[in-house]
Amino acid sequence: MHARSTALIFGAGSVGRGFLGQLFSESGYEVVFVDVDDPLIEALRQRGSYTLRLAGIDRVEELTIGPVSAVDGRQVEQVAAEVAQASLMATAVGARALPIIAKGMAAGLAKRWQAGVDAPLNVILCENLHDAPELLRRYVGEALPPDQQPLLSRVGFVPAVIARMSPVPTPEQRVADPSLIVAEPYKVLPVDREAFVGDIPQIVGMEAVAPFTAYVERKLYIHNAAHAMLAYLGYRRGYEYGYEALEDPKVRDLVDQALGESSRALIAEHGMDAQALQAHVRDLLARFANRALADPIDRLARDPLRKLKPDDRLVGAARL
Repeated sequence: MHARSTALIFGAGSVGRGFLGQLFSESGYEVVFVDVDDPLIEALRQRGSYTLRLAGIDRVEELTIGPVSAVDGRQVEQVAAEVAQASLMATAVGARALPIIAKGMAAGLAKRWQAGVDAPLNVILCENLHDAPELLRRYVGEALPPDQQPLLSRVGFVPAVIARMSPVPTPEQRVADPSLIVAEPYKVLPVDREAFVGDIPQIVGMEAVAPFTAYVERKLYIHNAAHAMLAYLGYRRGYEYGYEALEDPKVRDLVDQALGESSRALIAEHGMDAQALQAHVRDLLARFANRALADPIDRLARDPLRKLKPDDRLVGAARL
């Protein structure tokens, strides 16, 4: 058994370690990661902590995040044992892995309920998928015995908006320290207030908001739209990194105009505060200029057919 409240995080990547691990640890939780990366699992188990390097615009800070541990996501019984005693869970695994993690999650919930634990349990979903909560609920329900499916009403599947940026570790960094993660210092996690079951946990940096749709669309039509514009315009002008495109006056002017249009649409649609939204845009563009993150144009431009769909970041913003 863990000595204190446990936060179980499915996925120990850039969001899991680079963001959620910090917030949960600073909120007093012991953090347990579920992953399938053997060197990373071993490093987290042996050290009981990991290094989070926060690369800001003008300073770099290294934090030691702990106590932490890790379990192999392929070992369903180990995962189930952690789910059975968790106080809070989160996912950051990607859409394809949701049906896979649902098996261990369902086994753990069954074990939890068989032991007579009836307390609500919330799962914060940090997935780039608008219907992730509904999908995970369905996958978990399908993996539960029929007589236990009604107990899913005790589980909150809570969507979140992830805006902290984290570069992918280089092969050299992974060899030197498999547990090292680099991220920007941005520290705000909007979640859907109305999706929780029971009390809303007090988490550093977490903002429980409603209506949540406004924050989802702000991320899509401001953050994601700006990244897409930097990618496509930057590629045409021969740049390698997003910050280089942002430093180009012609690109910057087009991005400013587009975000101005998106902002006016969000204000009209959701009644968002104009000054707060302008401040958010200014802060976001300052973060995009962070050379320490060095986000490659080819990564930002990835999957253009999806990003150019009628309801996605560019065309969707124009239609709002």
